[in-house]
Amino acid sequence: MSQTIGQYNSIIAQCKDIYLKKIKDYGTSWRLLRPSSLTDQIFIKAQRIRTIDQKGIQKVADSIENEFMGIVNYGIITLMQLSLTDSDPEDLPKDMAEKLFEEKAVEVRRLMVDKNHDYGEAWRDMRISSFTDLILTKVKRIRQIEDNEGQTVISEGVEANIHDIINYAIFALIKILEHHEEANR
Repeated sequence: MSQTIGQYNSIIAQCKDIYLKKIKDYGTSWRLLRPSSLTDQIFIKAQRIRTIDQKGIQKVADSIENEFMGIVNYGIITLMQLSLTDSDPEDLPKDMAEKLFEEKAVEVRRLMVDKNHDYGEAWRDMRISSFTDLILTKVKRIRQIEDNEGQTVISEGVEANIHDIINYAIFALIKILEHHEEANR
């Protein structure tokens, strides 16, 4: 489990670095996006990964790893956006945007640790394509919840699904990293 935590933290640090660089370039322009638009951004990235996997051909240079990192960041941004209100500033100060990112990353990591305990790191035996399919399934569920105006009868809500999406994307990144390390030995 300590190996997983180390790998997980490394990936979160890379995602945070990208997030902070984008904040420097664009500010917190993501504050203009409604949660449904953020869901669609996650969908676009996951669908691209699946399409490339199915076709076996990639025509745009952006790597699959970057798409999974984008899913992580859009997931964390979604959690931040859901916790903010209309009275919060549209242009968040950099320190507040960074603090919010860290808080949500800790929240998601805590869930991963708990689930990893219960499931015994079963994700390590999964295929990357399964993570992509699970992310797309979770997005479809979120869209249905959004269409139902946030109401569920028995199911988890949007935040729980976003937590899972982020963790699936990080697990895929860990598996990709391990594959690259193995190939370079």
